[in-house]
Amino acid sequence: MLSKFTIDYVVFPQHNTQVRTHRTDDPVEAEEFLMHLLLGHAEIKAIRHEGVELTGHQFDRMIKIAAERIMSELLCDSLHLDAPDIRSRFGFAA
Repeated sequence: MLSKFTIDYVVFPQHNTQVRTHRTDDPVEAEEFLMHLLLGHAEIKAIRHEGVELTGHQFDRMIKIAAERIMSELLCDSLHLDAPDIRSRFGFAA
């Protein structure tokens, strides 16, 4: 049975070419994994949903959500603001 979300990535792409795969059925876990990949400067090769590779807008949307969650967490920590303040001041969902 296929996992709902499959993410292909390369850790330390400047020194490595081995593609690894993360599989999950949970969309929130997929977003959190993408957040870790972005923070770790990993190369995200592909994202698949139910076996079909996301391209263009769908791919960009998942990356954007992960990046906004990172930004929101950074703002919360650095400025000591709560989620509603982050949303109203910066437009990021926390």
